[in-house]
Amino acid sequence: MAEGCMMALRYGMVFFNLLFWLGGCGILGVGIWLSVTQGNFATLSSSLPSLSAANLLITVGTIIMVIGCLGCVGAVKESRPLLLTFFILLLLIFFLEILCIMLFFIYQDEIDQHAQRDLKKGLQLFGTEGNVGLTNAWMIVQTDFRCCGVTNHTDWFEVYNASRVPDSCCLEYSDNCGLDNPGTWWTAPCYERVKDWLSENLVALWIFALCTALTQILGLVFSMTMFCQAVKVETFYA
Repeated sequence: MAEGCMMALRYGMVFFNLLFWLGGCGILGVGIWLSVTQGNFATLSSSLPSLSAANLLITVGTIIMVIGCLGCVGAVKESRPLLLTFFILLLLIFFLEILCIMLFFIYQDEIDQHAQRDLKKGLQLFGTEGNVGLTNAWMIVQTDFRCCGVTNHTDWFEVYNASRVPDSCCLEYSDNCGLDNPGTWWTAPCYERVKDWLSENLVALWIFALCTALTQILGLVFSMTMFCQAVKVETFYA
């Protein structure tokens, strides 16, 4: 009976971590593709230039692959050290996620103010050498969200020292359209537009968060149950 339970746990653990590892491979692959084809894509922050979509995906994908590999090897070999390491790492990540969510809601106003200041500072790097990622990111955001600037289109006036905006702010794109009449520009603030988009997709975000949490909890339960079973088997045969 004990051997049957152990076998079922092993297969369940291997299957779970194989999916975990494959997911990490996919995320890592997308991150590498973005890094190679787009450079520092989606880098909007001037104080955190390495905080790009590519770098985030590469980091997250690597962490998931390492943890998934630990779980797989630990399950196949029934290695207590590996199973315990997998459990501790997954538990640590789970608690860090909860802590980040709590801090976000507690300091939401302060985070908003800091983010807006940092994004406005980053506008000064738009179109400059070595900041292709930031430039591309702002062009995509303003085009897709039909907005201009962080809080309003006048944020760009300080960048250009003139009453003009990037061409991606135009209602109808054309070369040097940012020099035309302000009536031809988007006036909605990008920061608020992105926040509104997140609010509209809040249900999907919470579903994703709950699925992620459930996956992590299952991994914790599988690994600890298998660890305890391995200890019992070893004690029985000792």
